[in-house]
Parts: sequence; structure tokens; C-alpha cells
Amino acid sequence: QTKVVSTSPVIRLWDKARSGDTDKHLIYLRFQRSNVLESGRRMKGYTMMVFASLLLCLSLGFICSSKLVPVSQYVGTVLVCLLGVACLRGWGRFRNTDYVQFITILEETKKNHTPANKKKLRCYDFDFSHWPLDFSWTEVSSPKLSKAGVSLLRPEPRLRGAADSVLHSVRTLPCHIISFVIAHTFGRRMLYPGSVGLLQKAMRPMLQQGQAKLIEEFDGQRNKLVACDGNEIDTMFVDRRRDGGQNGQTLVICCEGNAGFYEVGCMNTPLEGGYSVLGWNHPGFGGSTGVPFPQNEANAMDVVIQFAVHKLGFSLSDIVIYAWSIGGFTASWAVMSYPEIQSLVLDASFDDLLPLALKVMPDSWNFFCGLLTVVWLMINTSACNSLCRYQGPVLLIRRTRDEIITTTGPEDIMSNRGNDLLLKLLQFRYPKIMTDEGIRVVRQWLGASSPLEEASVYSGYEVDDDWCVSVLQSYQADRDVSFPWSVGEDMTLEGRRQLALFLARKYMRNFEATHCTPLPAIEFHPPWRL
Repeated sequence: QTKVVSTSPVIRLWDKARSGDTDKHLIYLRFQRSNVLESGRRMKGYTMMVFASLLLCLSLGFICSSKLVPVSQYVGTVLVCLLGVACLRGWGRFRNTDYVQFITILEETKKNHTPANKKKLRCYDFDFSHWPLDFSWTEVSSPKLSKAGVSLLRPEPRLRGAADSVLHSVRTLPCHIISFVIAHTFGRRMLYPGSVGLLQKAMRPMLQQGQAKLIEEFDGQRNKLVACDGNEIDTMFVDRRRDGGQNGQTLVICCEGNAGFYEVGCMNTPLEGGYSVLGWNHPGFGGSTGVPFPQNEANAMDVVIQFAVHKLGFSLSDIVIYAWSIGGFTASWAVMSYPEIQSLVLDASFDDLLPLALKVMPDSWNFFCGLLTVVWLMINTSACNSLCRYQGPVLLIRRTRDEIITTTGPEDIMSNRGNDLLLKLLQFRYPKIMTDEGIRVVRQWLGASSPLEEASVYSGYEVDDDWCVSVLQSYQADRDVSFPWSVGEDMTLEGRRQLALFLARKYMRNFEATHCTPLPAIEFHPPWRL
């Protein structure tokens, strides 16, 4: 039987949740994880504490024959009390009908993993480490490839001579060691605060309420996926294909921010739009295990896509990736690795993490700025390089009052790193249009402080939308080539200006809000297609 340890058998009883034609109680149980690895670490820690305490007491003279007898009596009393509490807890569980029913369903589901048993089990929320496995990466891929993980785009190393390379490695070794320690301790936690246990504990009531809403109101299906690195990924799927709406045939996979969870994150936006939605938590977030390093993030994204295709039955051409903030890294990796994906929507995303980290550092801290550069190479969550390798439709949503991804402040809209993401994407796809003059007019349009000023800039260059569409369609029909395009090579300066502004407005939309404001469903549009 499953070994389940708990400080309280039932912590909350929710309202009844519809499950087919019958009503079932949605019961929340809190179980303590007790896998072998954690038990081993805990045992080592306890052993070290005991030996350290004994040595300290011995050195201070607290341990002697005259004092051992009363101490042993105290220890014996405490052990008897603990044993009594454990017995009372076991008896309470044995007498609790809800708990016994849950254990029966859990054991039956592990033995016979049928849809009917899974449906019964989804009425309970318990420690995710005990949740039965729903899908594994090794089911559709070779286990031999699991050690290295999925392919991850890395910055190309600079070419150096042999002697120069060795000397440079020796000189930078201390910096790399310090950076490694920073990246694997507080650096990772600062970048992904949602992985901090204290924050998750504070947000637990909110997460439970959000999960209950997804299950009760949207008939959400919780699933456990195992990535190629062994991390367990907590997911939630809402199926709208049977509702009859056109949007329900499209699956939107949501990628959350650095403190976002699918229970309270960006899943609500496509849900309100009538889409089928698949949300997942970063490694180390919620029920997911592991730590949110780039390789682990890509591994998790990969198993989510494999699950959507092989288990849920969606084709890649019916999948839209929607990401908020730092989720743009995994989203751009997904469309780079699976170019058949229908489209990509990036909300409040940025091109590079390093400028955002440097903005909080004083100019006098040059040494720490150098360390940040090395840490950035270890935790590189840049979406730009991966995004430029994707050939499909892309929509960027810029928050005009964004206080997080601006390098100076929310009042300076030109310091929004979403602008740089747009410019780099357009420069890659349309290099002949995005010359110095093209970049200048797009920057002028991006710097508009209001929709009225934005429209004034657009009309000031007399942009003819119909003419721009005809030029691009003619180029595509004659060549049918992948990006980058050479359209605009033999065009007048005025024509390139018009095309630059036209493309900028098609690839980016403004949303008058701050960074963390939920995106309304009315603002969630499919990207522009030629």
C-alpha cells in the first residue's frame, strides 16, 4: 500500500463538483512527500545533527553519569508521547470514511489506470508525488537520449587560439566558480521566485482555490508527466473540443512567468476565449519537481508538447503557444523545435535578461556586473535567438506601463525590452526593409505615448495597407522562401518606410496596463498571417 504521512488527514472540504452525471465531493488532503531520495537526505541531516549535538554536549560537560538518568527519562517520555500521537493519527485516518475512500480509489487507480478511475481520483487534491503517472517522455522517445536532455540553443563560443584559450580559462576560473555558486543558490531563486518554498506555502490557499475552479467550472483534468530528465511536471488540461465552438479545436499551451502557476496564471485568458487549454508548472513550482534551469525548462516544455500530440490527440498545426513574461524562453524554444506549431503569442516578454539584471546594479559594482554576465551565460533565458529560427506567425503584446521589463522606468516606453525583441525579429525576417531608416521610423512609432500619437505617426508616413499586403503576397508567391526575405531590396526609401511601419503594427499590439495585469480575452488575438 501507498505510504502516506500527514499532519492532518483532511484540511478542507470544498463544494460539490460536477463529475459526469453524479456529484462528488472535492476533498483536499495534504500528504507529506516521502520518496527515497528525500528520506535519505533527511536521514543524513538528522544523523549529523545528533552527532554534532552529542559532541557539543560532551565538550561542555553536559554528559556525565549523574545527568544521563534524568535525561534518558525525558527522552523516553517524549518518545512515548510521539508514539501515542502517531497511533491517534492512524486511528483517526482509519475512522475517516473520506480518507479510506480516497486510499481505495488511489490504490485502484495505480493498479488499473482507466479513465473511470482517473476521473474519480481527480476529485481529490493531494501531494503530487503520490499522483499516478499519466505520461512519460520515454513512451515516445528513446531512453538513450534522456541523459543529455533535449537540444538547447546555446550562444556560439568565440574563436581563440589554443594558448590564449587555456590562459583565458585559468584567469576566469575563479569567476566561473563564484558564478556557478551564485546561479545554483540565490541567483536561481531570484530569477524564479515561484520556486521558493516559502512563497509557495504563502500562496497555497490561492493555488488550491484556483485549482478547484479549473476542476469544478471547466472540468479540468490534472495529469502527471515525466520529462526526459526524470522531473515530474504538474499539468492541467481543459478540453473544449466537444463544445462545438471553432476555438475549441485549437489547443493553447500556456507558459507562465517566473512566479506564475497554472492555477492562477495566464490560463484564464484563452479559457475565456473558448479555447482548449493546457497549462503546466515550471520545474520546482507547485507539484512539479526539479529546479527551473534552462535545460530543465526545455525538457519540461518538450514532454508537454509530446503529451498534447500523443495523448490528447492534437496535431502540431492545431497548437498555439501563449507565453507571459519569462515564459517566452520556453515558448520560443518550443516553436523553434517544433516549427509546425500554428503560431506564437508572447505577452510582456523581452529579448534579453542581462540588461534587466544590470539595471538594478549600481555603476560602481563593476565586479558584480562581470559576474552577472557569466551567470547570464549559465541561466540564459533569452527568447530572441530561438524566436528568429521560427518561420510561423508571431504576435508580441507590449504593456505600455510595464514596470518590470523596462530598463529605466514605466514612464519611458522606449526602454521596454519588448521593443528590442520586435526590432530583432523584424531585422532578421526583413533585413532589406529594416535598414537604418526602417529602424528609425519603427522606433518613432514605438515611442508614441498614446494610441492617438501612434496613429498620427502611422498616418504621417501615408502607409497604404493594401499596397503593403500586395507587395508581400507577390514576393511570397513568386519565391515561397523561408525567412529572411529580401523583399524591399529594389524599393524606394518611401516604400521601405511604409513596409517597416506596416509590419511593426502587424507583429506588435499595445495593451494599456502594467506587467502583472491579467490579459483580457478580448486582447488575445491570433497572430497576423499574410
